[in-house]
Amino acid sequence: MTDYGYIAFFLIALVMFVVVSIALPRALIYPRVVPRKPNPVKTAIYECGMETTGKTWVQFNFRYYFYALIFLALDVLAVFLYPWAVELKQLGSPALISMLLFVFVIAIGYIYAWKKKALEWK
Repeated sequence: MTDYGYIAFFLIALVMFVVVSIALPRALIYPRVVPRKPNPVKTAIYECGMETTGKTWVQFNFRYYFYALIFLALDVLAVFLYPWAVELKQLGSPALISMLLFVFVIAIGYIYAWKKKALEWK
């Protein structure tokens, strides 16, 4: 089987997984394997187990996204730093220089976020 055959196999498996994941619960409603008892209380909008008071459309604080992006940058740093640290002796000094450059770029991003006061919670 060629490389394209493996890709085609995985694409077919992916499509079949999606189709079965969506169609199987729907098909199991008819023989009453999966219960279906619609109720207005089940479809009501609530948050944390309590009914909402006031408007249900509230704008999100954009600082949540800043924290999420900074956390993502930290995760990317950890993902790239661990394999590099394991193979440091074999990689040599060019890898050390490139990793120091990578950490420097991440540090510049953190300093920028700190200067813009994105890390302060109000």
